[in-house]
Parts: sequence; structure tokens; C-alpha cells
Amino acid sequence: MTTSTSWQQDSTAILKARIDRLPLATATHKKWMVLLAFFFFFDTLDAAMLGYTAPALRAEWGLSISTIGLLSSVTFVGMMIGAVLGGRLADRLGRRKIILSAVVFYSVFSLAAALSPNVIFLGAFRVLTGVGLQAMTGVLLVFVSEMYPKHLRGRYQALLLGFGCIGIPAVAGISSIVIAMGPGMWRWVFVVGGLGIIGSLIGMRILPESVRWQIDNGRKAEAETLIAKLEDEARRKTGGELPDVVVAEPVPTGRVSELFSRKYLGRLIVLSVCMICFILINYGFNGWVATLLVERGLAQTQALHIAFMVSLASVPGSFLAYPIIDKFERRRVGAISMVLVAVFLLVFAVVDNLTLIVISGFLLTAFSYVALSVLYTYAPEIFPTNLRGLGAGIGNGMGRVAGLAQGFLVAGIYNGFGFAPVFAYMAVCALIFAITMGFFGMNTSNRSLDEV
Repeated sequence: MTTSTSWQQDSTAILKARIDRLPLATATHKKWMVLLAFFFFFDTLDAAMLGYTAPALRAEWGLSISTIGLLSSVTFVGMMIGAVLGGRLADRLGRRKIILSAVVFYSVFSLAAALSPNVIFLGAFRVLTGVGLQAMTGVLLVFVSEMYPKHLRGRYQALLLGFGCIGIPAVAGISSIVIAMGPGMWRWVFVVGGLGIIGSLIGMRILPESVRWQIDNGRKAEAETLIAKLEDEARRKTGGELPDVVVAEPVPTGRVSELFSRKYLGRLIVLSVCMICFILINYGFNGWVATLLVERGLAQTQALHIAFMVSLASVPGSFLAYPIIDKFERRRVGAISMVLVAVFLLVFAVVDNLTLIVISGFLLTAFSYVALSVLYTYAPEIFPTNLRGLGAGIGNGMGRVAGLAQGFLVAGIYNGFGFAPVFAYMAVCALIFAITMGFFGMNTSNRSLDEV
């Protein structure tokens, strides 16, 4: 969108447009992505951690299914707090500070969880780990949306998720090997969850502040220096001049109350509904699949191996989004993916053959991560810079509220109705996501953040 000459003379708008006109991701962009994916690895690892350690916790401490459900749910209290608080602090203090501080915070409390003497301490440390993880995760997504060109935002969010999702099969594999070594070995899984602190030391050296945040907070000189560096790298890579700057009309900064105005409230509702549905499915499935398969009659080792094989799909599922997320409109990609998730959830619920269980679980996981790539790209795109962290954080936080309930929902549905209805309820959630995103979501692909 090219606007009048008066807008083109606005130095703020021009600086932001210079990021979007970069024809490719530079070497610096790729270096950032390696670090961000390392951080994201621990989010996905932690998301699945309790599900894979739950059978060992039940055996060692004599916990009931309901207690596991409570432990799973209270973790989301911290996630909810972290999502909203981290987003707001990132809008006020900057993206970089919150990312690095949150990494240290969650790492410390994951290590503390490894030393828990009982389920009460473990629950408390899981809450605090959740605060740090979601404060970090939400701001990582904001950082990518603001620092990568508009025609590459979706692809790099998909790469972030894809490489980060190695944490899911990693924790499944670690759990299946380490926990089998004997009582108490589950503690080492939480030790692994605390190793993200290593990345914070590297991040202090190589991770910059978001240029959009700098521009809107009176630090244009720093933003100009970084943008010029990225442009020089792009020129050297392409061997020619960069495309012309196409300036979009700047979005006025506003108060927090504007998130609930007519302009942004609908966006917030769509995001929140989709986040709620996804969390109910993702944590309901990944967090409970091993435990429910054991309850269905499979041996613990066999259930963990199946969970591991299914979890592998998160990585190719995220990468599957890479070639399509910027080529087609995101909301349609997300909606179609979730319809397929619903289908494979129902198949998983009714088949008895182990091969079909693995195949259907693999496919539903893969397509759910295509949808998550869309959702993680979409969330920060639909809010202005000074409200982007908070807006995305509230949507993410609403999902975590649902996560607080999912443990009780799964336990209640299983205890009352059995195995298959648990997955039927998740299929309904997938269809709600598809309808909400497909019919009420915004078109955001290949648009400047100021245009959206």
C-alpha cells in the first residue's frame, strides 16, 4: 500500500518500511533464528514434559489420575500470568529484555522442580516455570513478526516452531530412555528443561532490540544502524540494489483500553477462541496420550514409545507450513488444517490396531502444528506495536486459562465416559477453531504490519 507523499516523508514510516522491502532473510536474521529456535525448544519440551513423566510420578508417589489432572492444570496458572505480564512488559520495556530475563527465570525453576520432595513443591515450581516460559514464548513471536520482512514472516515463524518442536520428540525420547532406568530418574527430565539458561548468555551478545519497538520509543538512531546493517547484507547477497521503499500509513499508538475498542475487540476474540481450542487439543492430546494408553491396557513402556512416535510429527508438521503459509491466506490454511485434525482425532479414538493408532496420531499432530504455525504468525500481526505484546499475550493467556481446565476436562470425561469420548471432545474443539479462523479471521499474509 503506497500512501501520499506526506506519509513517505515520515521518517518513522520509512524506517519500518525498510524492513519489509528486504528481499531475503540476511545472515544476521538466520543467526537470530538459531538462537530463537533454541529458546523455543524449551517451550515445546516443557509443554510435553509432564505428560511423559506422569506415569512415573503416579508410580513413585501413588498419584491418582485426578491429581495428575490438577498438577497439569495448575501449571497453566503460571502460563496465563506469564503470557499477559510478559506481553505487557515487552511493550513497556522492550522485547529483548523480557526474552532474556524470562529464559533465566524459567530455567531456574525447572531445575528447582527436579529437586521437588513431593507433589506440592513440584506443582509450585511448575507454576513459576510456566510464568517464565510463556513470558518468553509470546515475546519471541512478537520479535519475529517485527524483525523479518512481511513476505517472510510466516515462513520464519514456521521455522521457529519447526526447529523448536524438536523439543517434543526430544522429551519423549529422553523420558522413554531415562525414566526406564529406575525410580527417581524422572527428575533428570526437568534438569534438561533448565538448560535454556545457556542460551541467555549467548543472547546477551547477539540478540538486538526490535527495530519497531525502538522506532516507537524514541530510539530511531539505534534502529537506523541495525536496519542499515541488514540492508548492506541483503545487497551483498543479491548483488544489486534493494526494491523501492513502499510506505504504509503509520498506525497511531494508543492506550491499553483500545484493545477492547470496536477496532481490536473482534480480533482479540477470534485469537482467544482459536488459542483456547488449540490448547485444549494440544495439551489434552500430548499431555494425556501416554497416561490414557496405559489406562486402556498398554504397558507403560509401550505407551511411551507410541507417544514418542506420534510426537515426531510436530517437526514435519511445522515445516509443512513453510511453503504455504505466505503463499496462501493464513486463515484458510489454519482452518483446513484443523478440519483434518478433527478427522484424525476421531480415527484415533476408535481404532484398535497399533499401526493405525500411530498413523492417525502422527497425522493429527502434524496438521495441528500447521495450524499452530498459522496461529503463532497471526497473533502478533493483528495489533499495533505498542499493544502487540499485550494483545498477543492476552490471546495466549486465554488459551492458558483453557489449559487450566483441560486437565479436569480430560479426567472428568475419561472417568465418566471412557477413552473415545475424550478424543471426540477434542475433535469438536478443532472444528470450532476452523470455523472461527476461517470465517472471522483477518487476511494478513504479505501485508505490512501497519496495513493490518
